[in-house]
Formats: sequence, structure tokens, C-alpha cells
Amino acid sequence: MNSDLSNNARGAVAGDKPAEVTANYPTLPEWVARPERSNALALRIIVAIALKLGRPFARLLLYPLCVYFLLLSPSSRAASKQYLRKVLPHEPGWRDAFRHCHTFAAILLDRVFLFNDQYARFDVRVHGEALLAETAHNGRGCFLLGAHMGSFEIIRALGRRNTAARISLIMYAENAKKFNAVLAAINPKLALQVIELGKIDSMLKVETALNSGEIVGMLGDRTFHGEGTLSCPFLGEEARFPSGPFRLAALLHRPMVLMFGLYRGGNRYDVYFERLVDQWPAKRADRLRALEQAQRDYVARLEHHCRDAPYNWYNFYDFWQSP
Repeated sequence: MNSDLSNNARGAVAGDKPAEVTANYPTLPEWVARPERSNALALRIIVAIALKLGRPFARLLLYPLCVYFLLLSPSSRAASKQYLRKVLPHEPGWRDAFRHCHTFAAILLDRVFLFNDQYARFDVRVHGEALLAETAHNGRGCFLLGAHMGSFEIIRALGRRNTAARISLIMYAENAKKFNAVLAAINPKLALQVIELGKIDSMLKVETALNSGEIVGMLGDRTFHGEGTLSCPFLGEEARFPSGPFRLAALLHRPMVLMFGLYRGGNRYDVYFERLVDQWPAKRADRLRALEQAQRDYVARLEHHCRDAPYNWYNFYDFWQSP
């Protein structure tokens, strides 16, 4: 990547500021400022119990852990209730808050077994698998765009099983550094291939991965300090979504595929791959229109899956008040 493209790519993630987006917020968003709550020793103990005594026994531990979390995290509990009120047909109560938390915890626990190469223990139904195979074999690389919803790890495990493509994830790593370190210790060969946001060589790594035919995953439902955003209707209220993922894909002229790995209870997952953008227009004005439309389509599909699997979305902060 030459220096001009590197600068442009960084601008794509930070926001180039066309008329329809905003940028440059003075404070970090709540999800970044909030410290990781994990205790490394406790995580190692839980992982050891899970691998030694098995998934059914380890799942029993989730009940007291979720009660502990709900009692000691009133702000997260309030954010859960705010979100659930928008997607459930009834006023959410403690049972709903517990289910929301338990679903999140169950998915985190399943990451332990997926890192231990135990994909076969799960009942995974894949929708749009041919689309993943197509993008993996065209040699151009592509962006997989998801959200803090369901399990990215089940998608990564599926990719290892069914395609030869390497999957890297662009992410802000600080919020889950302890947990990811514990998982990496289970099986270093399956450690997350992470391209961390905010590093001087982040965009160079992205383009290198794509040029090697890799799949690059991004999550498009959290804003970051200084990043351009687009206001979209989401679950009945306007919310701001980051434009960076779409700008980056348009700048590098790569297709975008939606991904959602939804947990259905027990050992069941539904994995969805949906075509979002095949090609970006050559003219800048047309590309900007296509970029905005792609972002609105993404938000609409995210809303659809939130209503379909309401306990699978895990932004435990005041999402609609986020910059």
C-alpha cells in the first residue's frame, strides 16, 4: 500500500466527512471507556472446569454468574431492559434480563469448546453457505460485516471447516484482552487473527490480508472516537452507526457480505451469510450514494435479526445515546 492509499484508508475508518456523516467527538464512547470486568484467574478456572468436566456441567456455572452480573451491574441491566423493550412484545422483566445475560454467557462459554476444536458438538444450520464459498474462492478477499450479535466464533469455526480461507478480524482489542488471552492458551493455533484498530499499520495489514485472498471480518454497530457516523432508524429510534467499515470496503473496492451467527439455545446455532455489496461504483458521487445505501441496508438487516433473535444482541450500554 503506498502512502497516499494508507492515508486514505485511515481517513475511511476515521470518516472523510461527506455531508451525511458526523465525526470528532470529544470523549470516548461508553463501550470503550468501560473497563473489562473479567478476572483472569477466574476465567482460567472456568475454562479448566469446562474442558475437564464438560459443557453440561460448565453451563450450570452460568446461572450464579449471570445473577452476580445483573445484581452488580445496574447500568448494564438498565441498558438491556431499554433494548429488550424495543424488541419484545411485552414489558421486559428480570426473567428477560436474565435470559439476555445468560445467552451472552452461553455463547462465551461455547467459544471455549470451539477453540478446543470441538465444532462437531454443535448443531449448526448454515444459510447462504454458497456465498461464503464463492467469496473465499474468488481470490480477491472480501469483508464480512457483522455486529455484536450472536457468535463470531461459530462463523470462524465454520470457515475453518468448509473453506481454506483465513479469517482475520478488525477489532478494538482492549475490552476483551484477558478473555482472548485465556482462549488463545487453549489452542494457540486457533488464536484470533486480529488486526487491531488504532495502530499505525492497521490499514496496511487489512490490504495485505485482502490481497492474499483472506476474509476480513468487521463489526459495524459500535462507534469509535472521531469516526464518521450515519444516523439511521433502528428499532423505532434514530441511532448512529459507524461509516468506517463501508468507506474502507469502498476505498479498497472489495465486496461486503453480512454475517450473523445466532444462538438458538441448547447446542443450536443458525449462521446467515447475506450479500450486501458486490461491486462499488467507479464515480465518487455514485460511490457515496452506494455507501450510504449499503449502510442503511445493513442496519435494516440488523434490526430484522434483532427481532428474530432478540436475546442475541450484546451492547450492554445506552446504545441510542452513544455518539
